[in-house]
Amino acid sequence: MSNKTAIVTGGAQGIGKAIAQRLLQNGMSVVIADIDDDAGTQAVEDLCSHGTIHYFRADVADEQMVASLVKRTADTLGGIDLLVNNAAASCGKPISDLTREEWDRVLAIALTGPMLCAKHCAPHLKERGGSIINIASTRAFMSEPNTEAYSAAKGGLVALTHALAVSLGPEVRVNCISPGWIDTRDWRKKGAPPPEPLTDEDHSQHPAGRVGRPEDIAALVAFLASTDSGFMTGTNLIVDGGMTRKMVYVE
Repeated sequence: MSNKTAIVTGGAQGIGKAIAQRLLQNGMSVVIADIDDDAGTQAVEDLCSHGTIHYFRADVADEQMVASLVKRTADTLGGIDLLVNNAAASCGKPISDLTREEWDRVLAIALTGPMLCAKHCAPHLKERGGSIINIASTRAFMSEPNTEAYSAAKGGLVALTHALAVSLGPEVRVNCISPGWIDTRDWRKKGAPPPEPLTDEDHSQHPAGRVGRPEDIAALVAFLASTDSGFMTGTNLIVDGGMTRKMVYVE
């Protein structure tokens, strides 16, 4: 992946930051896009020893900001080989309390944002034979209560993946990863409220025997961005320790 470039949206913390680190370690130059300036600045400080990294502020729901992000990245790094659509938002409220504004904002970030980023990156990706990797969620296929907006956005992102794969192929490959429970405590910005400790039950309920880590997702992103996955496009890969394959009954 040396001499190649990537944009990782929502890359200042959590899964996105782990993805940025893995791509840097694999030789890519990376732009992380986020709306949290403190986290973005910290991420650059934390990751700069691994390679060339920049933080550009961008709200992916704003098309003008997305267009500026893409142009600035191409001008700074000389082109774009990979787009990782990781930025997302959620609103865990009963649907009776969920406002239209809250619904619209979640979909704007988690679904419209990836479309806008793909739209503006596509010419650069086609020129360089690049790829897009969307980060969805197992919530596209199974739900907890009060997750309507988030689940709808992630389900739409899985569908957007195969639509883009058909529209942009063969020049651009488009794939999707749907993580399950990923513990991001070690990838949060300094000063973030600490999460509750994980329990033995949290780990043991997974058929794989543990809760997921951001590094699990980052490793798969690196594979999908490489030539080793050159015959893969339009697919969604579930990375959840086996939870979506497990039948759960109250006994």
